[in-house]
Amino acid sequence: MPHSLLRPLVAVTGCLAVGATLTACGGSSSADSGGEKVVTVYSADGLKGEKGEGWYDKVFADFTKKTGITVKYVEGGSGEMVQRAVREQSNAQADVLVTLPPFIQQADGKGLLQSYRPQGSDQVNGANKAADGKWTSVVNNYFGFVYNKKELPEAPKTWEQLLDARFKGKLQYSTPGVAGDGTAVLIKAMHDFGGKEPALEYLKKLQANNVGPSSSTSKLAPKTDKGEILVANGDVQMNFAQSKSMPNLGIWFPAKDGGKPTTFALPYAAGLMAKAPHTENGKKLLDYLLTEDAQKLVSEVGGGFPARADVKPTDANAVELTKVMTGVEVFEPDWADIDKNLSAYVDAWKSATGS
Repeated sequence: MPHSLLRPLVAVTGCLAVGATLTACGGSSSADSGGEKVVTVYSADGLKGEKGEGWYDKVFADFTKKTGITVKYVEGGSGEMVQRAVREQSNAQADVLVTLPPFIQQADGKGLLQSYRPQGSDQVNGANKAADGKWTSVVNNYFGFVYNKKELPEAPKTWEQLLDARFKGKLQYSTPGVAGDGTAVLIKAMHDFGGKEPALEYLKKLQANNVGPSSSTSKLAPKTDKGEILVANGDVQMNFAQSKSMPNLGIWFPAKDGGKPTTFALPYAAGLMAKAPHTENGKKLLDYLLTEDAQKLVSEVGGGFPARADVKPTDANAVELTKVMTGVEVFEPDWADIDKNLSAYVDAWKSATGS
């Protein structure tokens, strides 16, 4: 769910970072031993509100109030944040990384993460955390598509319908390999069509209707709501939250012609950076994100699904989200295979689509 450019690094409580250098409020970026009350988060977008109304906005403010630790935040594409952290390995800036599969596995493979099991992680299902404690999901989420409800009274039902001429120049999906949700398009197509080759054959045909590459999935929903495009990719949490201020936005899940609508989990997975400048503060933040109080706000404020299995919200958003997911078959991708072969899959997609 990336943006083409990183937003400026901003402390939620009002401290600003100037340029590319991370500077604490009234201090230098020293180690924990210096007693600096700051923690820096690199995250895929989707959990912070455009107007300060997102889950991150609420829980970061609560965390700072309880601990006195200022949260500094920078967001970008799922892959983009990993790439940035890799570039900074010799002078690490981030304490906590939050990104989507397969990029959290990629971060682990590049030695960016250290093992830490946050308090409450025992309540997170095994598929949503690393066995060695390198990362743990903090918000559950699912891949999906959006459509314009005003221009299309009914959502499309199948992948094949998107090949129709009425979608020419009115369909867009974010870039695989750069965007988490863009990569998800490729993963879901490979599942639904029964393999890489038939998926690429389909996506090659779809290219005739595709507006073109987008490094930002979150920017596609406003375009869909306004009718600039009719269909785009996204994810349930982000699009559900966006739909509160975008009345024409509807969520749907493509099916292979003759099959059932499908999706897969795309959790926001958090890990402690291996060379975190403020390791102890990073641990405290990870602990807080998995508290019952923070998890109960995931649906109510963030429009997502709690990572903790023992937190079962009953708010209005939770009820609506259950309806959104009704009748949708959830499959589990082979993340080990995708992590190993992601570059090859993306290169094959580029070749097939001429991207």
